[in-house]
Amino acid sequence: MEIDDVKISRKKPIFSVGIGLLKYLKMYQREAKLPISYYDLLDFQETAPVMDKYGNDTFWETPLYPPHLQDQLYEGLKVVYAVLKASGNTRIVQHKIIDRIEYCAFGNTKPFRVRIVNRLNDVYDYFYIKQADASRIYGLELEEILSPNQVNYVYDRDTLVEEHIVGIPGDMFSKDRIEHPDYNQTRIAKEFVKFNERCIISLLGDMRAYNFVMQITPDFDDFQFRIRAIDFDQQFYEGNPKVYMPQFFKENFPYVKLCMEHLNDKTVLQYQQEERSSIVHRVRSERHRIKDLRDASQTQQLSTDENIIQLREGYARYYGNDNYFRCKSMTDIVELNVKNVIRQVQL
Repeated sequence: MEIDDVKISRKKPIFSVGIGLLKYLKMYQREAKLPISYYDLLDFQETAPVMDKYGNDTFWETPLYPPHLQDQLYEGLKVVYAVLKASGNTRIVQHKIIDRIEYCAFGNTKPFRVRIVNRLNDVYDYFYIKQADASRIYGLELEEILSPNQVNYVYDRDTLVEEHIVGIPGDMFSKDRIEHPDYNQTRIAKEFVKFNERCIISLLGDMRAYNFVMQITPDFDDFQFRIRAIDFDQQFYEGNPKVYMPQFFKENFPYVKLCMEHLNDKTVLQYQQEERSSIVHRVRSERHRIKDLRDASQTQQLSTDENIIQLREGYARYYGNDNYFRCKSMTDIVELNVKNVIRQVQL
């Protein structure tokens, strides 16, 4: 595995949800009517910085709303949470309060993070309100279909609401916990190889360590590890193939180093083949859904012609497969990736 200084387009445009994708979202019950929108939450005049428990700036801010507007927003956000978690059954928020709203001014979708607390036992949860971006929605759907993970979100016009994905941020894990004596580092390396393979196939870009989390599950004799993406803003937009290969980001070097120390070429290939086989099983069980998603994606632009040409040429070289030159869209490349995986597994 290698490390590189991969460049990302920080000004990726927001792509609106087209007619085809809207029809898809309604078909698969991702579309809902929400009482407030993303732009309602932008109605603040000033913010206060959010610091972590060590006094460091988190780069999140607390928006300050007038009292009457805050009460209105908080009531609306409780309903939004009920829609996300219980199909709109507001009984689940009967004893919950909105504890705080936080705003992140950088990033493509400039999200709001909402903390909701059960006042009976102080158990809390988070959810996110973001600008609706079609490419991000496609990323969430491909995560649902091609990965072992489930994602929960709802869409309404210009607003995207996402469930919080629990886990230790990848950069924090690599800094403080990756060498924990109780953790089997070969298992961590194995999971990074599989995650890298999923990103390559689904064209999920910019998976630097701070854009994924590590989930740790104690088993009866060891710990199991699962890397989960939490940022889907760079779903099949960039033209550089390395953007879709987490191994090339310098922020992921601790994981790459672990792979180099604990795996050899044969075990890397074995884990890649395991992941491809798992993807094939998921595609077969969701073949109608992935076809509907493909059809929806063909009705709108999701990248530039220059990026599509660059990426198809890069993947043709990477896989030694001239069929990529016939791809006319980013989703054509994803579809060919999946077809190639199916062929490889069947051999």
